[in-house]
Amino acid sequence: MVKRTEITSKKAASAASKVLRDPSSSKKAKSSAGSALSQSNAPSKVTSNSAASAASKTLRDGRTSKSSKTSAGSTLTQRPDKRKR
Repeated sequence: MVKRTEITSKKAASAASKVLRDPSSSKKAKSSAGSALSQSNAPSKVTSNSAASAASKTLRDGRTSKSSKTSAGSTLTQRPDKRKR
């Protein structure tokens, strides 16, 4: 198993915090933001399948804010690789 060393940057963590505090943010955006925020100082944590799916849907939705997309991108960056090496 490949050791993951990515952590959420301060900019992405701040964006995730904004998404979580915004009452108009979607459930999917909040799910991916929560995942990104939980990995801010934990390089051993990886994104779950459900959080990765929510982040992907958040990125594809044209109505999401810049903060939502920033935190969703961070969430997907910390996803384990699908291919086996």
